[in-house]
Amino acid sequence: MTKNFYITTPIYYVNDAPHIGHAYTTIACDVIARFMKLDGYDVKFLTGTDEHGQKVEQSAGKMGLDPQTFTDQVSQKFRDLADDLNCAHNDFIRTTEGRHKKAAQDLWKRLEANGQIYLGHYDGWYAVRDEAFYAESELVDGKAPTGAPVEWVEEPSYFFKLSEWQEPLLKFYEDNPDFIAPTGRRNEVISFVKGGLKDLSVSRTTFKWGVPVPGNPDHIMYVWLDALTNYMTAVGFPDENSDEYKKYWPADIHMVGKDILRFHAVYWPAFLLAAGLTPPKKIYAHGWWTNEGQKISKSLGNAINPYDLINEYGLDQMRYFMVREVPFGNDGNFSHTSMINRINSELANDLGNLAQRSLSMVFKNCEGKIPESGDLQKDDLALLNAAKDVLPKLRNFIGKDQALHKGCEAIWSVVGAANKYVDTQAPWGLKKTDPKRMETVLYTLTETIRILALYVQPIMPESASKLLDQLKVPESDRTFDALEKSVVGGTPLDKPEPVFPRYIKEENNVSR
Repeated sequence: MTKNFYITTPIYYVNDAPHIGHAYTTIACDVIARFMKLDGYDVKFLTGTDEHGQKVEQSAGKMGLDPQTFTDQVSQKFRDLADDLNCAHNDFIRTTEGRHKKAAQDLWKRLEANGQIYLGHYDGWYAVRDEAFYAESELVDGKAPTGAPVEWVEEPSYFFKLSEWQEPLLKFYEDNPDFIAPTGRRNEVISFVKGGLKDLSVSRTTFKWGVPVPGNPDHIMYVWLDALTNYMTAVGFPDENSDEYKKYWPADIHMVGKDILRFHAVYWPAFLLAAGLTPPKKIYAHGWWTNEGQKISKSLGNAINPYDLINEYGLDQMRYFMVREVPFGNDGNFSHTSMINRINSELANDLGNLAQRSLSMVFKNCEGKIPESGDLQKDDLALLNAAKDVLPKLRNFIGKDQALHKGCEAIWSVVGAANKYVDTQAPWGLKKTDPKRMETVLYTLTETIRILALYVQPIMPESASKLLDQLKVPESDRTFDALEKSVVGGTPLDKPEPVFPRYIKEENNVSR
């Protein structure tokens, strides 16, 4: 029976161009999605754009565009970025699509039918930038806790009975201890909910760019009630009997930035429980990046363009750095020095050099063919077993806990062991003294490189593919099931080419 797995990025808000934060979340989801697919799961990986709300309407107006034309243009940039990051998503959703409006309105009707929505009047503080309501007690120096300016809003509004869901939510968190990760974020949410929940304004009348409220088109749905529904839209909701809905809902992971945790971990499960629907299995809130120690902001003009990193360092090198540099879930600091050190030390020196010198020795000393294994000795078996023993660790780190940095560490522990094995066995000296032993050592190294290449596929798909191509591993033998196989002695190899060159920056000339 096929195992199913559904992972989502947040849908990105289209009032601005994509930046490093968007790339980070999408790459992390892609690594997890690719890993699960290689491990035999039927994977659905969703990304997309959130296109409604007052902020979008205002941004479009400033550019002299109607909102639909504006969102068409900006949404395409996010679609392009996902493709340019080599992400294997299989759906891209836009909240302006007909399928989504239908789903959002259906969720509203269910909430209304269950007595969870009532018409009232809203007067309070609203931050257009955050598309969020704030209590007086939450304001800091007259601004939202995020630093966004707030404005006083008075208008008729529908309300969702969020106050009734305080205790049910706390019980839900208790019954589902893995629902919010990492642990620090879970504690934040529980503390917030224990502090008391007030009914939530879920419609607006002062602007028109949004999903009309069923039965009362003078109101549009609050952007977050509309936006969060996208995760179900993409699997066929409101048709709960559709193949995709039955296969993938509830989602396994919603990956979000920590700034939108409240919407996903409080409002979203409350909406779903109130509508009689199943909440997702996990909300994972990762941290933010700083740039060379400084908070990234428009005013400082220090936003990091992901395309600049790709062009400067290479796509796979950037992907590796993003998931390796920071304990996933924590805030992290981007620095060019750290990026270069990771590329030159871990990719070029460690993995790249291991593959290049090992395969070059095979090509030179074994008539250009993968050698036969011969009698494997204790050291050979120790290395091969250590390599194969990484998979259960990766299932735990990547599949279960989303500790992507620990997954990298587990793989690189074998890279280190393999480099030590080369130095200890010194196959270059065995050609004259014990050629059979030399072949066994080179076979062991070739097989270890195959296993390592299988493991790094989710992180660096293009580079892993080049390694596996050099080893003549057929496409059909590149899933984790193929770990039980091995390289085939006698297989002719082409002259090996370096996969991870060193990064060298020279004046007026950049080479990799």
